[in-house]
Amino acid sequence: MVMISIGLYARMEKHAEAVTAYMSVDPTILLLVVGVLIFFLTFCGCVGSLRENICLLRTFSICLIIIFLLQLAIGVLGFIFSDKARIKVTEVINKAIVHYRDDLDLQNLIDFGQKQNMYFNCTLENPSQERCSVPFSCCLLRKDEAIINRKCGQGKQDLDYLEAGDFIYTNGCIDKLVNWIHSNLFLLGGIVLGLAIPQLVGILLSQILLNQIKDQIELQKYNLHRS
Repeated sequence: MVMISIGLYARMEKHAEAVTAYMSVDPTILLLVVGVLIFFLTFCGCVGSLRENICLLRTFSICLIIIFLLQLAIGVLGFIFSDKARIKVTEVINKAIVHYRDDLDLQNLIDFGQKQNMYFNCTLENPSQERCSVPFSCCLLRKDEAIINRKCGQGKQDLDYLEAGDFIYTNGCIDKLVNWIHSNLFLLGGIVLGLAIPQLVGILLSQILLNQIKDQIELQKYNLHRS
């Protein structure tokens, strides 16, 4: 309920015309979907077990199985088709960069693909004051800076690769993410296992409770038949 409330509040605070242009990458949509899904699952599991409702328990179990299989399929397909997955992630980020100045929520998530933004485009036809610049999130911030310079990315696309590396991150977030995944495979495996175990336990316990309820119903029918 907290996630749903935060998602609704953030959604209402945004400008509708700006949000509809990039709804697929809007964090509030993800927050709302996850919140509704968690509420639905926990409602079915909690009420189903308290009231020993076979329909709710079966719904809870089936939904958990579907989510688990989807996670497994996404993981396997992402590993097999890693190049295509990388291209797809790049497309999503490039779509978000176009609206860098339209949504404050996106500005802190972006440090890649700035050349596709009309503000940072380096062509001569671009009249923007931020021409050939990069977003603030691309800058290398110094620890001794007392005041953060929000214009630190001004004109950095005019510099060569080595020179620009002293002021901004020259590797995109996709490359950083891929390198981080390769160097933290055991950590990711532990996280995946930690997510999978509670789901499997939930599926197992719901099936056990379902079988117990069915056995009780059969026993009641048998006793009624005997009497």
